[in-house]
Amino acid sequence: MYYIAVYDVAEKRVGKMLKIFRKYLHHIQNSVFEGEMTPASYLKLKYEAGRLCDGETDSVIFFELNGKYMNKEILGTEKRPASNFI
Repeated sequence: MYYIAVYDVAEKRVGKMLKIFRKYLHHIQNSVFEGEMTPASYLKLKYEAGRLCDGETDSVIFFELNGKYMNKEILGTEKRPASNFI
């Protein structure tokens, strides 16, 4: 499966989060990563990131791309929820 992942974490955790994500995905821009992962690799990444993430202040978002469909999963807090109103 193909994933795009982004994170927004406190400055003291940025380096550790970067190391975790680089093990699984390609680093394309600051805290943005992309690439193919097996379901097992995805679960490992999600577990490692979740252990480091402060659920009150940090945010980690995974976008799973499957053909023309996309699933979004958030660890921590959603900083700016999407709105359907214009």
